[in-house]
Amino acid sequence: MRPHDFWQEIHPPRSFEPEQGHLDSYPARFDDGRLLLLPIRPMADGKHALASLIINQAGFEVVDAIASDLAAKLAVFRPEIVVGLPTLGLTLASAVARKLGHSRYAPLGTSRKFWYREELSVALSSITTPDQQKRLYIDPRMLPLLERRRVAVIDDVISSGASMAAAIHLMTTCGVEPVILGAAMLQSDRWKERLTLLNPKWLERTIGVLQSPMLSKGPEDRWIAP
Repeated sequence: MRPHDFWQEIHPPRSFEPEQGHLDSYPARFDDGRLLLLPIRPMADGKHALASLIINQAGFEVVDAIASDLAAKLAVFRPEIVVGLPTLGLTLASAVARKLGHSRYAPLGTSRKFWYREELSVALSSITTPDQQKRLYIDPRMLPLLERRRVAVIDDVISSGASMAAAIHLMTTCGVEPVILGAAMLQSDRWKERLTLLNPKWLERTIGVLQSPMLSKGPEDRWIAP
């Protein structure tokens, strides 16, 4: 596929025959069997790779399908407000909130406005921007939307778990305990260790639409799923 063709189309079940490894794309599966082809990104060690999803580059059909699926999964937990993580999580959080019938959502940010309070922020890092020193902020004006309400925290991808752990920390600072954490994709299992360190309960409170494994380099330059 051409690089700009990824994330633009959802394929019917069984569109791709099982292979002994993957060359440049990985078919991530919806619960109903539909498939979304994801580009494979080799990691720095040259021995491992991850399948990538950039939600704000996805076709509207794909975003709508993912948001619908995630909203249906979240509805079981009766969230009253959706909190979105910057930057790519905001695209998904907005769409999911609308699917849930909400009139708004609460975006977190990394840009400090002059009326923000430093004590309502935490350090933030992510797998896609590991060298950038950022802080995660909540607008103080959003706090009344969260107090004593059932909160769902949404990101596009949960990979290392660093961004979601920061969001949980920030919610705790605000006196809020999310009822559920959601993502378009759970990328490998590395996030489980980080969230378990916070509290094992977060494993049971984390859901995703798609899942993709850590891939290992195999014969003929193919990437092998465990």
